[in-house]
Amino acid sequence: MATAKQNFYKWHRILGLTALIPVMMWTLSGLSHPFMSNWFRPTIARETYKPGQLFLKPTLSIQQVLDKNAITAFINFGLIGFNNKPYYQVLDKDSTRNYYSANTGEVLKDGDKLYATYLARYFTQDSTSKIKSITLQKTFDAHYQPINHLLPVWKIAFDRADGMDVYVETAQSRMGTFNNNIRKAMLTVFEQLHTWDFLEAIGGEQFRLVVLLIIVGIMSLSLGSGLTVYGFFWKKFKTISNNRKATKKTDTRFVHRFHRQLGLIVSFVMLTFIISGAFHLIIKLCNKPIEKQYSQLIERTNLSHSNLQLPVDSLKSIGLVNYADSTYYQVSNFNKDVSYFNTVSGRQLANGDKLYAAYLSSFYYTTNSPEQVYGKTEVSQIRQFDNEYGFINKRLPVQKIAYPNGENWYIETTTSQLATKVAGIDRAEGLSFIFLHKYFGMSWAGKNIRDVVSMLAALGVFVVSVFGFIAFIKNK
Repeated sequence: MATAKQNFYKWHRILGLTALIPVMMWTLSGLSHPFMSNWFRPTIARETYKPGQLFLKPTLSIQQVLDKNAITAFINFGLIGFNNKPYYQVLDKDSTRNYYSANTGEVLKDGDKLYATYLARYFTQDSTSKIKSITLQKTFDAHYQPINHLLPVWKIAFDRADGMDVYVETAQSRMGTFNNNIRKAMLTVFEQLHTWDFLEAIGGEQFRLVVLLIIVGIMSLSLGSGLTVYGFFWKKFKTISNNRKATKKTDTRFVHRFHRQLGLIVSFVMLTFIISGAFHLIIKLCNKPIEKQYSQLIERTNLSHSNLQLPVDSLKSIGLVNYADSTYYQVSNFNKDVSYFNTVSGRQLANGDKLYAAYLSSFYYTTNSPEQVYGKTEVSQIRQFDNEYGFINKRLPVQKIAYPNGENWYIETTTSQLATKVAGIDRAEGLSFIFLHKYFGMSWAGKNIRDVVSMLAALGVFVVSVFGFIAFIKNK
């Protein structure tokens, strides 16, 4: 029995030393997260674009503009207004976005750059600072991470003391994110210390996830062995403490005692971090990304009914979709309603947005064939973020397609994009992560209190680790 106890003690120290650096990296970066996401988060004048209806009154129809510029086929179009003028935003077959005056049909040189700059100045309400650079970004990086979802975007870097960068998606006239110098530095630190993206650069995403999962496993063994050691030796520890107090000897092993006592207190906190972190990594490792991309090609010959004759009073955006062997104008108003009008007859498609969402969902759905799931789903529009479809998904409004097996697929019909999918296991993982890892259970007390509690939890684990290392040094 004595040998077993000593072996547990030995393995606890080995496991603890192995996990020491990762634990310190994760707890320190966890301590920095509230500063990055809350207290030191930069502010911007406007986070959403609200176009006025005044400039969305073109003189020419999209058909007239297409004919004038000899465009016979294209991917989609939109109608935007800036510099007090309306423009047709046409996505060409080669995925370039060109701008044509809706009054004259003339092409606007570098229109996408100009519109991206206009939007960036709108969001920042900065009309005077110089633009240091503007680049089209088609991939995520350290400062524009996958959590922002939207691609491609224009990165507009302002020549300002705070180093403000604004990421803009011109297709939907919305902002991906914005960063100043402080946030950019914090993002870099968090990316390297917490998510360990440097491992992806070494061996790829799967390699990163496997390494992190192994380390989390070592942490769980360290925690388990520590609790076992305490259980084996607690009577001995108590006897030593009582004898020291009786003889009034100096406590030379106070570091060891604090490590044990504080470790016992924060063991539950560490367990919640381990469980939620491991669950998160396993799901990411098992889930295969859906790589299917929806595409369409609109033929000019299919556009008979003029877009200027649509029976709409409040037009926020307009586009085109191919559905059920027909082409439809897809019109969004300021109440977030999306309507569909046949481009030949002009007739409105009843429940068009739900029908199109179900069609797109069957396209992205990979578990069963569309015939096996068609007619067995419930479709409803989501206009606000919630616990399942959170703010990190960026896209609103979306249609939620609920399948009989409990899977929910969220489709942004205005871009024909899959926003996210949530299966039963995904839902469980998401809840465990936000409640056990990010402490959303404290949201009732306010974001500041929740952040303080999460920081105290991370700090407790950090201090226990440091005391454990000092105790190991003192034993040498």
